[in-house]
Amino acid sequence: MKQVLTLVVQVKVDIKQQQLLLDTARVFASACNWINQNVNPYFTNRNSIQACCYKDVKYQFRLTANHVVRACARVAANRLTAKQKWKKVKSIKPTSFDCDARTFRFIEEDWTVSISTTGKRLTAPIRASNYHRGKLKGQKPTSAQVCLHRDGNWYVHIQFKSEPPKPIKTDNVIGVDFGRRDIAVTNTGQSWSGKEIQDKRDKFARVRASLQRKASQGTRSTRRRARKILKRLSGRERRYQAWLNHNISSSIITEAKTTQSFVSLEDLTGIRERTNQKPRNKTERRRSNSWAFYQLRTFLEYKGIKEGVEVLAVNPAYTSQTCHCCLHIGLRSNKSFQCSNSRCGWTGDADDNGSKMIALVGLSVNQPRGSELLACPINSRATESPRILCVG
Repeated sequence: MKQVLTLVVQVKVDIKQQQLLLDTARVFASACNWINQNVNPYFTNRNSIQACCYKDVKYQFRLTANHVVRACARVAANRLTAKQKWKKVKSIKPTSFDCDARTFRFIEEDWTVSISTTGKRLTAPIRASNYHRGKLKGQKPTSAQVCLHRDGNWYVHIQFKSEPPKPIKTDNVIGVDFGRRDIAVTNTGQSWSGKEIQDKRDKFARVRASLQRKASQGTRSTRRRARKILKRLSGRERRYQAWLNHNISSSIITEAKTTQSFVSLEDLTGIRERTNQKPRNKTERRRSNSWAFYQLRTFLEYKGIKEGVEVLAVNPAYTSQTCHCCLHIGLRSNKSFQCSNSRCGWTGDADDNGSKMIALVGLSVNQPRGSELLACPINSRATESPRILCVG
């Protein structure tokens, strides 16, 4: 299975070339919106959409054949994504257009790209760092997306396929326990506190609430300034969270690759729906719903594929309440855990215990006859019967 990598590289274009790219993006977006409005909204396959409107779009918008095909594919992809979220595609902004092997070409000799537009075909150099040069050397990408970013510069999102290394078969495991107090805790001793990100989220929430109140109740100049500041702050909290999750996932995958281990983590699918049913105040509900655990999981999964590290999601049931030493249900209070088994009596950090339990469950799933690992190691003649954890 090949992995699709995307490299974001800035294109150095002059004023005339910028206008050509902007005109192409506008026509491409107009074509996409026309397709979305006039083709059966239940069609999510690009071939079905293309069969319905290819000639009309090509005649009306004067796009090249390849750009028409890519416009149909863009609408199909957006519809499919919206369908999974039970939503509809509203409109497509004129800030980007897609290219294929005929409308885009990367020239390694002088590190330039050739892009087909609605006017003439342009050739422009790219600002390639050492990382970009290492990834693009010897590659012949067949697809790209030309985008206008928030900073006003044009970038090319170059996509190419690579063969990832095969995952290493190993008995070593790194268990990762997700949480809000500590974003992630591993059984190897690594932990990342969630206090800083929670403080930042609380600060952004207070600032947004204040600006939104001024944007609706202040004077005309106050409302204008408040809306301007809101636009400037838009996405800053999200970008900080993504940056933090990138750092955490990179550290975990690097350690797993160095120690030749696989990663075992919790499958927390549906946790928001379950926790939102509990009575909580507005602040706690906002903090819980802004917890980006799924983003961290996806970062771990795609970095693991890239580095040849297997990432396994296990059932999280009772992993935070079970003692990793004897598999008895213990008592957890905030950050502390105490085993209720008198023959064991282990006490310590609750998140550390949870990460070790997740590692144990992951090891049992990853190995043949691994369920034998989930048996109480203490003498079976003990009066207390052990609680065996179900991993199904």
